[in-house]
Formats: sequence, C-alpha cells, structure tokens
Amino acid sequence: MDIRFLESFVMVADSGSIASAARRLNLSPAAVSQRLKGLEQDLGHALVQRVGRTVRPTEAGLAVLDHARKLIEGARDLRALAGRDEPAGQLRLGATATALTGLMPAIVAELRAHHSRVEYFIRPGSSIELYQAVTSGELDAAMIVQPHFSIPKSSGWLTLCSEPLILIAPEEMPLHDLRAILTSQPFIRYDRNQWGGQIIDRYLRRNRLMVKEWLELDALDAIAVLVSRGLGIAIVPDWTPPWPEGLRIQKLELDGTSRPIGVLWNRYGACSAATRAFVEMCRDHAVPLNIPL
Repeated sequence: MDIRFLESFVMVADSGSIASAARRLNLSPAAVSQRLKGLEQDLGHALVQRVGRTVRPTEAGLAVLDHARKLIEGARDLRALAGRDEPAGQLRLGATATALTGLMPAIVAELRAHHSRVEYFIRPGSSIELYQAVTSGELDAAMIVQPHFSIPKSSGWLTLCSEPLILIAPEEMPLHDLRAILTSQPFIRYDRNQWGGQIIDRYLRRNRLMVKEWLELDALDAIAVLVSRGLGIAIVPDWTPPWPEGLRIQKLELDGTSRPIGVLWNRYGACSAATRAFVEMCRDHAVPLNIPL
C-alpha cells in the first residue's frame, strides 16, 4: 500500500473536496482521484462519496480514517529516524498570517537549500491555535506571538523580532494630538481573542484611552485597508512586510509597547533533527531586542 495514497485520502476527507486536496498536495485533481481509486481497489471498499458539491468519507472511509492518519505519522517518523542526526522527514510547521508571509519564506528557503531531505507542511492559524498544536505534538514548531505565560519544559522558545505598536490613520488626517485622535475617531480594533489584540487592549487600558470602537477584526491586512479607505483609525503591530499594496495611510509609533514574535518548538519527537535545524536557521534571522513584557 502506497503511503501517498493514504495521504491523498486523508487530505480529501479533511478538505471535503478533491480540488482543494489537489491544491494542498500540489497535484492535479485527476491524480488525486487516481490515487483514491487505487486505494479503494486495494481495500476493496469505496472510501469517499459525493454529497452535493462536497466529498465525504463513506462508512468504510470513516472506519479507516484514524488508522490512516497513524500509518502516515508512522511513515513520517520512520523517515526521520532512518536519518538519525541528519535533518530528514516531514517538518510540520505553523505560522500566523503575517509571519507566514513576512518571516517564514526566507527561513524555509534557506533551510531547504541546506537540507534537501526535509519535507514541509505549514499550517496557518492564530497564535493560540498554533501554541496548542505544538504543545500537543501536532506540530513540530510554529511562529507565533510570545505567550504571556510560562511555556512547558517540553517546548522551547526563541524570540525573532519585536513589532512596535503603531497608530495607523488615513494619510490626510492631522496627528498633532494622539489622545484626542484615539478618543474621537472611529476605532477599528484588532480582535481581543488574538494574543496581539490583547496586547493592544492592555495598552489602551494602561493609558486610560476610551476609544470609539465600531468594528473588531482578526485580520491585520483588512484593518489596514479599511483605514486606508478612511473608515477609521487603528492600533496594530508594525508587522514584517509585505503590507497590502496601495495603502494611503500614515504610521505613528507608540511608546513602550510591542508585539514579540518568535518560534515555539517541540523539544522531542522523531523529527527533532529537522526541528533543531529549523530553530537554528531562525536563530540566524533573529533580531536581538529588549522586549517589554
């Protein structure tokens, strides 16, 4: 049985679409369908069925789905163990939206150039979700906002950069009186369910700023676009580029507060050599700063 066929089946089951699974596997939909048929022939049962516009596992598919995941994980661990201290196998990474476009590409590109036997899976998500995925062993490492609490001994932490909080406003708005602007203009808030949003909320509370909030979003690029359209002001971290193109905004750095970004990793696991190589590459790209907590 080909492990790649199992991977295709699991991806289809998780995404609910052959086309979506094909995009994530970097294959054509026809290739994914062919793998599914081959696996179904091996097992002697149909594993997926169409329900409207989605594809869902059959009863037989549901019965083997968890076992398929374990087999895939076991194969991944075998590849890593066979490499001993040489980085190899699939490295499972996570990244927040801004880290995924700003920090992760250069680090992964350089790591790939040095360690050709490492394969990559990268999951986007919030810092909270990715923290839980690393500490539970679902991911090997993730680029997230630094937790405001102590991390378990089974995990490591490396700060990569510190993003200062900035006020963003339409480019034509005068910025002579910061407090007056924050308390009088429509305020677009970064989601308080996000760790970065909680940092901003603490800044507002510490400085006793009562903003005229009218919208709360969890997407920083969307907040920047809304401000550019003249729909309000916002406080956001000055995240690593790229920012959306064509913005007509101005930035004003705020004193004393920043959003620390770093990499959290699992110290143990079959893919530890690849994880260590990733962390060392991150260390080469880190910007040493004193970060206020």
